Amino acid sequence: MKVIVCGAGMVGFNIAHYLASENNDVTVIDQRPDLIRKITDTVDVQAILGHASHPSVLEQAGAADADMLIAVTQFDEVNMVACQVAHSLFDVPTKIARVRAQSYLQPMWSNLFTRDHMPIDVIISPEIEVARAITRRLQVPGALDVIPMAGDKVRLIGVRCDEDTPLINTPLRQLTVLFPDLNIVIIGIVRDGKPIVPTAEDQMLEGDEVYFVVDTEQVDRALAAFGREDREARRIVIFGGGNIGLFLAQQIEEAHPGATVKIIEMNKERAEYVAKTLNRTVVLNGDVLDPEILTEANVGAAETVVSVTNDDETNILASLLAKRYGARRAMSLINKTTYNALMGPLGIDVVISPRAITVSNILQHVRRGRIHAVHSLHEGFGELIEADALETSSLVGKPLRDVKLPNGVLLGAVVRNGAMISPRGNTVVQAGDRVVLFAAAEAVKKVEKMFSVRLEYF
Repeated sequence: MKVIVCGAGMVGFNIAHYLASENNDVTVIDQRPDLIRKITDTVDVQAILGHASHPSVLEQAGAADADMLIAVTQFDEVNMVACQVAHSLFDVPTKIARVRAQSYLQPMWSNLFTRDHMPIDVIISPEIEVARAITRRLQVPGALDVIPMAGDKVRLIGVRCDEDTPLINTPLRQLTVLFPDLNIVIIGIVRDGKPIVPTAEDQMLEGDEVYFVVDTEQVDRALAAFGREDREARRIVIFGGGNIGLFLAQQIEEAHPGATVKIIEMNKERAEYVAKTLNRTVVLNGDVLDPEILTEANVGAAETVVSVTNDDETNILASLLAKRYGARRAMSLINKTTYNALMGPLGIDVVISPRAITVSNILQHVRRGRIHAVHSLHEGFGELIEADALETSSLVGKPLRDVKLPNGVLLGAVVRNGAMISPRGNTVVQAGDRVVLFAAAEAVKKVEKMFSVRLEYF
């Protein structure tokens, strides 16, 4: 597949890296020489220095025979015009744009992005997606990550094992013996920053981050098995009143009328705007690192603090201060992956990666076959994939014990007639079943083929 990526920032770099690693023909456009130099030095892509929306630059990038254009520059208008040019002049079939300014995304202007006006096939708003991801984590306290799949019949949950976790040092094959009625499959373990695709003989150890797929109706039971019986947060303090902080507060106000929310925002004009926009949220104007402001916000009584300022270091320090003041749980928005390994030891409970969330949103439109959703796990570890099982798939029609799955692929769940089936050796996948599986990075292409009509590959 031939893909043009407009923008070589963090998201563009990661998308290009993902696609190039799967032997796609990738060309990256950016007008910053340092980013072009960096991406050509580290990723097997073509790179062009230029303005991503200029027809001559897109022509040079090969737009005439491109299958997809992904516009993720730092400017909304450049992203939108690049898609328009790609459509009008080069007839590129699929166009994806990142749009941050919310004035473009108001429902009353939804006609703007139709084929007759500005033909963008997929619009991604990172701030809204990040706010939704944080809301899901707030609803499942104790979880590092929460991803609903198959119409929320199944969820991926990530938890961190500590010394009090009952299941540590237990071989995974014993889980079905210990919890025969619990529909749960461990699909990944991150140990000392290194990902592991587990086997039945592997054990969970203290400090591990464990990812499992579970029946949504059994999430509480599964968390209890891991010793996580935290109650849902009702007193929440948000550090940062930018778009993410504002969307998050709006979602909490709408879905949890009993919750008490406070926002601390440094910029006075922005604080006033946020205060006018929200109904019940208390907005304080001040520095999230100022002890007096933290005391005024009563951070010590907060069940969860969510740090979503525009600065990683501020988010980390504010979260640590809040924990020291007595806040029960801290979530931090972190863009730089170099900090990830430090978060657990420092005491920050949940790391939110805008880049990973945005990349996941884009990947599900890149994947081929009958694939409905894709979620990237732990910086390139692999992907959680939701797909329809076709009659031609090697998965269908025989017990799973007789199916030879590619190395690095684990079946997490089968959803049939709205009910989850936890896959066992005697489970038979039927055509039309919705399947949730994990594929390590090197196995993703093989999974695509499993869920594609065979004629595509002859």
